[in-house]
Amino acid sequence: MSKVNITKGPGPTFDRGDHFWPAIFDPLRQFGASVAHLFSPSAEASQQDGKYTISIELPGVKVEEIDVSVDDNVLTVKGEKKSEREEKDEDRHIYFCERTFGSFQRSFRLPSDVDPARIDAGFVDGVLTVSLPKRPEKETSRTKIDVKSA
Repeated sequence: MSKVNITKGPGPTFDRGDHFWPAIFDPLRQFGASVAHLFSPSAEASQQDGKYTISIELPGVKVEEIDVSVDDNVLTVKGEKKSEREEKDEDRHIYFCERTFGSFQRSFRLPSDVDPARIDAGFVDGVLTVSLPKRPEKETSRTKIDVKSA
């Protein structure tokens, strides 16, 4: 049984545990996830040993097709994937050709302690790894200010 919570708003809301019309919405959800996956590569961010690291999966992309830049403290990775696969078997009268083309872009707002001059990127086995070293911590100096009476 589905629960409907009556609220003072534009319409009823449904508890996430209950599925109201799942057969209608599931294909749309799956399609949306598939489209998002095609145009937005998976990424992983971590922090360790005085640096941040962002790894992005770019299978089938060539290193020449990747552009990494930093502008106004935003790291942007963009590129284009082009692949083509062709199979022919004249004995069995088979011809098959499959092409994949598309561009992608991911942007990441960088923490304020990243040193943009030392950012480094490497590409191995379809994974782009961007190393974002932190700036050395500044030693804070405290100065005592004498307060004089007027």
